[in-house]
Amino acid sequence: MLNTNRHHHPVNEETPPVRERLYRRERQSVPAAREFARQALSDWAVPAPPHDDILLCVSELTTNALLHGVPPGRGFRLRLLPGRDTLRVEVHDSGPGTPSPTTPTDESGRGLLLVTALSAKWGVGQRDPGKYVWCEFTY
Repeated sequence: MLNTNRHHHPVNEETPPVRERLYRRERQSVPAAREFARQALSDWAVPAPPHDDILLCVSELTTNALLHGVPPGRGFRLRLLPGRDTLRVEVHDSGPGTPSPTTPTDESGRGLLLVTALSAKWGVGQRDPGKYVWCEFTY
């Protein structure tokens, strides 16, 4: 019998492989990315909280990449990096700039406020060209 930790993951169970996919600069990429993430979460048996929060953050980060970070002719990459009791979501794009949350009274741009509220932590990393925005969840 395998030993288990408090989250019912077998101790000697390997971490699932990273899943990633490239998306074009087009509207239907956001629901496609969300469905890709939904399938991965289902395959990995990610529990209810934070399942829906993760999907909402995938939608927000991919929408931000599409609207603000993907120059014409380019795309973005969604990476899902599972850990034993964590999941990291990364959205890579080739656009300039560093995103930051708005205030609750702003009329638009509240996506990163949601990411801040729902995830354990988030941040921005630099790449050449562009950046990646990430958030992490624990369960």
